[in-house]
Amino acid sequence: MKKATLILDDGTRFEGESFGYEGNVAGEVVFNTAMTGYPESLTDPSYAGQLMVLTYPLIGNYGVPSTEDTEDGLERFMESDRIYASGIIVSDYSECYSHWNAHESLSDWLKREKVPGITGVDTRWLTQILREHGVMMGRIIVEGDSSVPAMPDYNDINYVDIVSTPGIKVYNEGAPKRVVLVDCGAKNNIIRCLTRRGVEVVRVPWNHDFNDMEFDGLFISNGPGNPEACDAAVNNIRKFISNPDEKRPLMGICMGNQLLSKAAGATIYKLKYGHRSHNQPVRMEGSDRCFITSQNHGFAVDPSTLKEGWKPYFTNMNDGSNEGIRHESRPWFSSQFHPEASGGPVDTEFLFDDFINLL
Repeated sequence: MKKATLILDDGTRFEGESFGYEGNVAGEVVFNTAMTGYPESLTDPSYAGQLMVLTYPLIGNYGVPSTEDTEDGLERFMESDRIYASGIIVSDYSECYSHWNAHESLSDWLKREKVPGITGVDTRWLTQILREHGVMMGRIIVEGDSSVPAMPDYNDINYVDIVSTPGIKVYNEGAPKRVVLVDCGAKNNIIRCLTRRGVEVVRVPWNHDFNDMEFDGLFISNGPGNPEACDAAVNNIRKFISNPDEKRPLMGICMGNQLLSKAAGATIYKLKYGHRSHNQPVRMEGSDRCFITSQNHGFAVDPSTLKEGWKPYFTNMNDGSNEGIRHESRPWFSSQFHPEASGGPVDTEFLFDDFINLL
């Protein structure tokens, strides 16, 4: 292995060894505290432009499943058709792997996808720095590569436009009910959760005006980056919810929660270090029901700015941040967390049932 160095924007350096693709890269350094699920996380479009720090110390021990195994036009074990994270940072990469569906090693997969990794880093110390300072930009520099990757301004790039589908796609065509999915970086398991419940899913680009389409329900997906860059999607959603005769159900997840909230007049702010894990506790407002959830986001809704007719649906029990909103009289709601999980707990998958029952 070649030597590799992670250099944070404040000059802090972490020495380690390269695995995967041997190349330099820059991105926003974020941490994920999940114990499993690195294939799903790496292929989650919400990680576009980010260097993923995994706090669980041993990574790679169960390898990577086939990326070509598909079902109904979707990768069976992945959340998209490629790796979207710009790089991965781990404490101890396991070269030996064993699992019933392992197809190749994590390192070999990273090489094919041209994604660099660095191992031998004290990821828990690194995470402490990120928690105290907040997420910051950084570079992975591999020995022998003299290039200096440009440091992008993560907040100013419209990553949703980069990861969204370029055209309209249909899944489970011919089903009795039709759901339009606005793809802001949709995970495959959102589509699986919808088609398993017997609906046709029409996947459209993030900025597509769906208001003139025929459908029974509207779904706004997760996605990466700053929701302030997605005015086209916000305007389309605002047009939908501003129609006094509109009674079709709407559900949003993650970025979908933020875009729906913006369309409803609320403001968005950036979290200090975000929520990226499989163990975030959220409480349903107006009840004592608490759920363990999978999350991956760096921005949040300010619930105090919600306009008349809207109210918080869920609240994070760790920091009190908003985890979803709902309308007081119409069938519209959203979650900041991921009820489709993959990876993570499926405690809140019932939200898909709630949405389908409203169609």
